[in-house]
Amino acid sequence: MILDTLANCSQYTPLSPRFARAFAFLRDLPDNASIGRHEIDGEEIYAFVQQHMTKPVAEKQLEAHRKYIDIQYVVKGREIIYWAPLAQLTHVTMPFDPNVDAALFSGIPDMVPVPVRPGQFVLLFPEDGHAPSCAWDAPTEVLKVVVKVMV
Repeated sequence: MILDTLANCSQYTPLSPRFARAFAFLRDLPDNASIGRHEIDGEEIYAFVQQHMTKPVAEKQLEAHRKYIDIQYVVKGREIIYWAPLAQLTHVTMPFDPNVDAALFSGIPDMVPVPVRPGQFVLLFPEDGHAPSCAWDAPTEVLKVVVKVMV
């Protein structure tokens, strides 16, 4: 898991040849980008522009992916993404489903809260369990982009 600002994204492009295109999409995102899926490079890189209310962590589950790395970028609002290493996720609530590239987990008391502000992104790798879109102090509206980058 990595937390940083979009201004520093070039530091991470050596980690994957796909990161340069993913971060370019985020840098060039227009203010009026439509909500929904945006194609970047077929199934290798695509993004979801999302607008939603954050929720209390008690209403959330941790998720983990195998096929994609998430770049979760907050445009407006703020949220907490709770993080835990995949090895600690033992209470499976949904076994891994390759059709949605996700497994769901609950019951992790030692999750690490990662506050994410506008202009910041979190890189989440397959070994990173995460519960995104959690309320900071109270539920608030968030505009964010989740870029899916094939491993």
